[in-house]
Amino acid sequence: MRLTRFTDYSLRVLIYLGQNNEGRVTIHQIAEAYDISKNHLMKVVSNLTHLKFVLAQRGPGGGIQLNHLPKDISIGEVIRNTEKHLRERPAEYAITGVEATADARLGKILQHAMQAYLSELDRFTLANVLESENNIAQLLELNGQAA
Repeated sequence: MRLTRFTDYSLRVLIYLGQNNEGRVTIHQIAEAYDISKNHLMKVVSNLTHLKFVLAQRGPGGGIQLNHLPKDISIGEVIRNTEKHLRERPAEYAITGVEATADARLGKILQHAMQAYLSELDRFTLANVLESENNIAQLLELNGQAA
């Protein structure tokens, strides 16, 4: 699955804020850290603020910070809210009697797969991303399995 640049930047902002949780951070700091356009980051941060993942304060001493603890920020929820095409399909695409064509059935199968993908991502939080590799391996249940 390929994520949009917007989602990639959204996740990077959250990671940066999670790693620098001592106080507010500026968009300029994040732009420099990741070599990302400040203008593009402003749109990303605006969206993250609208979605209530981030708190923003303007003016002197202002900046952005996480609105929730990293353990309360679901990676699946972030991706679901930044990847518009991953949202559930409208009801008009639902399979009903006569419309049960191969195309409709394929759409239903792909929708089911997308829900499984997002459900799996819902198992992970920003805290998991910020944790050590050993903790991630345990979460993924890789301990004791051959590579």
